[in-house]
Amino acid sequence: MNWIILIIAGLCEVAFASCLGKAKLTIGTEMYWWYAGFLVSLTISMLLLMKAAQTLPIGTAYAVWTGIGAVGTVLVGIFVFKEPATFWRLLFIVTLIASIVGLKSVSH
Repeated sequence: MNWIILIIAGLCEVAFASCLGKAKLTIGTEMYWWYAGFLVSLTISMLLLMKAAQTLPIGTAYAVWTGIGAVGTVLVGIFVFKEPATFWRLLFIVTLIASIVGLKSVSH
Protein backbone atom coordinates (compact mmCIF):
# COMPACT_ATOMS: atom_id res chain seq x y z
CA MET A 1 0.00 0.00 0.00
CA ASN A 2 2.84 2.40 0.80
CA TRP A 3 4.25 1.98 -2.71
CA ILE A 4 0.91 3.17 -4.09
CA ILE A 5 1.01 6.14 -1.71
CA LEU A 6 4.55 6.89 -2.88
CA ILE A 7 3.52 6.75 -6.55
CA ILE A 8 0.65 9.16 -5.87
CA ALA A 9 3.09 11.45 -4.03
CA GLY A 10 5.36 11.38 -7.09
CA LEU A 11 2.45 12.25 -9.36
CA CYS A 12 1.62 15.18 -7.09
CA GLU A 13 5.24 16.30 -7.54
CA VAL A 14 4.64 16.28 -11.29
CA ALA A 15 1.49 18.34 -10.68
CA PHE A 16 3.26 21.00 -8.63
CA ALA A 17 6.08 21.34 -11.14
CA SER A 18 3.55 21.58 -13.96
CA CYS A 19 1.61 24.26 -12.08
CA LEU A 20 4.79 26.32 -11.86
CA GLY A 21 5.27 25.95 -15.60
CA LYS A 22 1.73 27.05 -16.32
CA ALA A 23 1.92 29.95 -13.83
CA LYS A 24 4.87 31.50 -15.62
CA LEU A 25 2.89 31.44 -18.89
CA THR A 26 -0.16 33.26 -17.49
CA ILE A 27 -0.95 36.61 -15.91
CA GLY A 28 -3.49 38.03 -13.51
CA THR A 29 -5.97 35.87 -11.63
CA GLU A 30 -5.19 32.75 -13.67
CA MET A 31 -1.57 32.90 -12.55
CA TYR A 32 -2.65 32.91 -8.90
CA TRP A 33 -4.85 29.87 -9.48
CA TRP A 34 -1.84 28.00 -10.86
CA TYR A 35 0.20 29.05 -7.81
CA ALA A 36 -2.63 27.84 -5.56
CA GLY A 37 -2.54 24.51 -7.42
CA PHE A 38 1.20 24.43 -6.82
CA LEU A 39 0.76 24.89 -3.06
CA VAL A 40 -1.99 22.29 -2.81
CA SER A 41 -0.03 19.74 -4.89
CA LEU A 42 3.15 20.43 -2.93
CA THR A 43 1.40 19.92 0.40
CA ILE A 44 -0.27 16.68 -0.69
CA SER A 45 2.96 15.38 -2.19
CA MET A 46 4.97 16.05 0.97
CA LEU A 47 2.34 14.55 3.27
CA LEU A 48 2.11 11.40 1.17
CA LEU A 49 5.92 11.13 1.01
CA MET A 50 6.05 11.39 4.81
CA LYS A 51 3.40 8.67 5.12
CA ALA A 52 5.19 6.33 2.71
CA ALA A 53 8.56 6.91 4.40
CA GLN A 54 7.17 5.61 7.69
CA THR A 55 7.51 2.04 6.42
CA LEU A 56 9.75 2.29 3.35
CA PRO A 57 13.48 3.03 3.58
CA ILE A 58 13.84 6.81 3.33
CA GLY A 59 16.62 6.64 0.74
CA THR A 60 14.56 4.44 -1.53
CA ALA A 61 11.34 6.39 -0.96
CA TYR A 62 13.00 9.72 -1.71
CA ALA A 63 14.79 8.40 -4.79
CA VAL A 64 11.61 6.88 -6.21
CA TRP A 65 9.59 10.03 -5.38
CA THR A 66 12.06 12.32 -7.12
CA GLY A 67 12.44 9.88 -10.00
CA ILE A 68 8.70 9.79 -10.63
CA GLY A 69 8.63 13.56 -10.39
CA ALA A 70 11.56 13.98 -12.77
CA VAL A 71 10.28 11.54 -15.39
CA GLY A 72 6.74 12.86 -15.16
CA THR A 73 7.82 16.48 -15.36
CA VAL A 74 9.99 15.83 -18.42
CA LEU A 75 7.09 14.03 -20.10
CA VAL A 76 4.70 16.88 -19.26
CA GLY A 77 7.30 19.27 -20.66
CA ILE A 78 7.47 17.31 -23.90
CA PHE A 79 3.73 16.76 -24.36
CA VAL A 80 2.24 19.91 -22.82
CA PHE A 81 4.93 22.57 -23.07
CA LYS A 82 6.30 21.33 -26.43
CA GLU A 83 9.87 20.91 -25.18
CA PRO A 84 12.20 18.96 -27.49
CA ALA A 85 12.17 15.15 -27.27
CA THR A 86 15.76 14.51 -28.26
CA PHE A 87 17.40 11.10 -28.33
CA TRP A 88 19.50 11.87 -25.25
CA ARG A 89 16.59 13.13 -23.18
CA LEU A 90 14.57 10.01 -23.97
CA LEU A 91 17.56 7.73 -23.32
CA PHE A 92 18.12 9.22 -19.88
CA ILE A 93 14.41 9.07 -19.05
CA VAL A 94 14.49 5.34 -19.86
CA THR A 95 17.57 4.82 -17.67
CA LEU A 96 15.88 6.75 -14.85
CA ILE A 97 12.77 4.57 -15.11
CA ALA A 98 14.98 1.46 -15.05
CA SER A 99 16.66 2.78 -11.90
CA ILE A 100 13.31 3.40 -10.19
CA VAL A 101 12.11 -0.12 -11.04
CA GLY A 102 15.44 -1.50 -9.83
CA LEU A 103 15.18 0.29 -6.49
CA LYS A 104 11.68 -1.02 -5.97
CA SER A 105 12.71 -4.57 -6.82
CA VAL A 106 15.60 -4.64 -4.32
CA SER A 107 13.71 -2.91 -1.46
CA HIS A 108 12.12 -4.95 1.29
